[in-house]
Amino acid sequence: MTEGSPAEQKKDAMSASWSETSIPGAEAAVSDVYGLTGTVKRLSSERDETFLFVRDDGTEFILKIANPAEEPAALEFQDGALLHLAAAAPAVPVPRIVPTCGGTSSHTLATADGPRIMRLLTFLRGELLYRTPASEAQSRNVGRALAELGLGLENYRGRPPAGKLMWDISHMMDLAAFVGCVAPDRRAQPESVLAEYERALPAIRDLTRRQIIHNDFNPHNILLDPAAPVDVVGIIDFGDMVHAPLINDLAVGLSYHLSTDNWAARAGAFIDGFLSARTLEPAEVELLPLLARARLAMSMIIAEWRSGRFPENRDYIMRNHAAASRGLQNIAGLDVAGLKRLVPNLSGA
Repeated sequence: MTEGSPAEQKKDAMSASWSETSIPGAEAAVSDVYGLTGTVKRLSSERDETFLFVRDDGTEFILKIANPAEEPAALEFQDGALLHLAAAAPAVPVPRIVPTCGGTSSHTLATADGPRIMRLLTFLRGELLYRTPASEAQSRNVGRALAELGLGLENYRGRPPAGKLMWDISHMMDLAAFVGCVAPDRRAQPESVLAEYERALPAIRDLTRRQIIHNDFNPHNILLDPAAPVDVVGIIDFGDMVHAPLINDLAVGLSYHLSTDNWAARAGAFIDGFLSARTLEPAEVELLPLLARARLAMSMIIAEWRSGRFPENRDYIMRNHAAASRGLQNIAGLDVAGLKRLVPNLSGA
């Protein structure tokens, strides 16, 4: 994300527009590049074109065609993470890259909008988390899955391309320029979090445990076993990965457990699940409530800014807005003492 007013934003992967790839065109591209024939169905997506490709024998894949503003280095970074996980943590359930006929991980298409990178990934069969009944057991397993994913990425030495990602909590203060896009009756919530975050900047900068993190562990990116909807069988969408404090990843995941009436039990179970695979340092525990609030405030600001710019895609952009606002209300006063009451295992951190 570049700094400045929305009107000054340069065209990037979050704001670019492009001509849709036709279904016959997508099918022909898969045939030409991968030597596979089958049928294609368009899926919803925020920053690229995503399709379900079903090979003639019934095997399913995910086809992604990046928008023309996407940096090739960003996609190489994502591919590198998936290849690293396949070698270093094969038990972590993530998609596998399907090589092209030439043995590469992607192919660049020449289109009327400019070069667009195409990739084919294995399809993970499961039910998206947001479509399943919530439970503490589910939240605990989701927390553990996040910790295991982070352990798998711990030694990944790839680096994201230069620049800032809008969804990176580390750059929360950049969103002060956009908080005016939030409706006046809702603006006090994110403004309060921005002020709290600014006061905590020295402690945030002192966090030492940093690595590549998924940074988008939300219910649309987690797949569960339909027969046992407490078991995680897939983790998808690595487009928001950043190099950042490890605790940011937990804060992102936690933010999606805070909008229900039983948020305290679910949040406690989620953190407990994380702790079953990975410990937290005292400084990380101290900052976790604030960082979760920061993520929720970011969701509100970004959603209202982007929905104003792209009203035709408003329903998709705003899908998490109400939950973010409610979650922020639920944990407005949560401090580290309250967090430790939710999660007894944190008492020794």
